[in-house]
Amino acid sequence: MPVFKLNKEQILKELRFKAIRSSGAGGQHVNKVSSKVELSFAAELSEGLTYTEKERLLSKLGNRLNKEGVLILQCDEARSQHKNKQIVIKRFFELLKTALRVPKARKRTKPSKSSIEKRLKSKKKAAEKKAGRKKPDWD
Repeated sequence: MPVFKLNKEQILKELRFKAIRSSGAGGQHVNKVSSKVELSFAAELSEGLTYTEKERLLSKLGNRLNKEGVLILQCDEARSQHKNKQIVIKRFFELLKTALRVPKARKRTKPSKSSIEKRLKSKKKAAEKKAGRKKPDWD
């Protein structure tokens, strides 16, 4: 089971940021300031990821990538552009971490004798209950 170690410094260099005007209420201030931050990351062109990491990312995050294979995240939670940038970077690395996590392989186990016995008893009890619902046969 491979454990992926991210090269955060290299990946941070590859991120592209764009500041956009945030939508919604906010009065005069919101119309003047571009506080919303858009992060874009081209996974296929990344030098901070190995080939296997790229393959895993593309399969896991395929529905979040656009036609060019670029992942785009946006944040307009805070009124400050710098705060939004920090939030979106944190969210991006959490997304990468979850996408690169390899699930533990399931080990097949044999049911215990007591569990098999318990299951068979409950089946027998249910069958008797249903048999008791039938009309009596007077032959």
